[in-house]
Amino acid sequence: MSINRVTPSPLEQTVVDHLSTAVMLFGADLCLKYLNPAAEMLFQFSARHVVGLYAGNVLPCPGTQVERRLRDALTSRHPFTERELNVVLLDGRTITVNCTVLPLHHFDADPEILVELHQVDRQLRITREEHLLSQHQATQALIKGLAHEIKNPLGGLRGAAQLLERELPDPGLREYTRIIIDEADRLQALMNRMIGSNRMPTRARVNIHTVLEHVRGLISAEFPSGPQVLRDYDPSLPELSADQDRLIQAFLNIARNAAAATGARGLVQLRTRVLRQFTIGSRRHRLVLLTEISDNGPGIPEEIKDQIFFPMVSGHPGGSGLGLPIAQDLINQHGGLIECESRPGDTHFYVYLPLEPEHA
Repeated sequence: MSINRVTPSPLEQTVVDHLSTAVMLFGADLCLKYLNPAAEMLFQFSARHVVGLYAGNVLPCPGTQVERRLRDALTSRHPFTERELNVVLLDGRTITVNCTVLPLHHFDADPEILVELHQVDRQLRITREEHLLSQHQATQALIKGLAHEIKNPLGGLRGAAQLLERELPDPGLREYTRIIIDEADRLQALMNRMIGSNRMPTRARVNIHTVLEHVRGLISAEFPSGPQVLRDYDPSLPELSADQDRLIQAFLNIARNAAAATGARGLVQLRTRVLRQFTIGSRRHRLVLLTEISDNGPGIPEEIKDQIFFPMVSGHPGGSGLGLPIAQDLINQHGGLIECESRPGDTHFYVYLPLEPEHA
């Protein structure tokens, strides 16, 4: 393909800069000459730090000889498209993209090569998140309905046991009515935990690292012999509008599971980052706070991976199965979402919270 190379007009430059598709331009030496803001956002690096680097350093694709494929395209002058290509980001995450490579040969200049990347796992993630949110809302509605139906006869049962206790002539028999009353109270407390609080979050300006440090202190007190808790915080993060007590409870539920899974010799890491132009469910946010809680425990059993946010589902013997559903509900109240990836020796919980003001 041969085209005349001309200097782009301001309008053309504006169009390329505002494309949602990542665009990168490499010279004949396969050094990066330009990338648009969408590419900066996709790879999470600044143009001034990567312009001039070789293609293999900018496009880390495991199992793919990037520079050889680009050089072949320059030689043959034939464009090509690679679908569902895995690209490793600076933070270790892997994204899936469709990659189109277009050689540009000019009459009066050295050839160049244009690379266009379209992230395909983003739409899959949005669909998964929407399903997760609707699933959680349906579950909560079902639980609240069941709790309402259970609480009424439970109150009558407790009241009848109290009346019976007063009428029993033998004090020794009151032990049995006391068991009925105590079990009714236990079930009542369980119902209250399952349906959560009806009160709206009391929002104030909150530093996420203050929340995480409080959680770290609680975990250290609860598990004095370990695991080791590492921190990787982004000190530039702004404060967010949130209910601090509810955030502490949500993160504590996740971190407690991680600590219990890893044991004394395990490792738990708390990590914070900011994401730009990020979608939670179907809503796109300018800034999103990502808090990651990871551990090197045995991982979540395969048979319950898709059910961990359902009440009464637990991978720990004797677990109540309420910690993660409650955490998801508390984060949902802030417009956020919790996601999980797990395999043996490597489990990650990702907590996404919008950083916009509440009224935005």
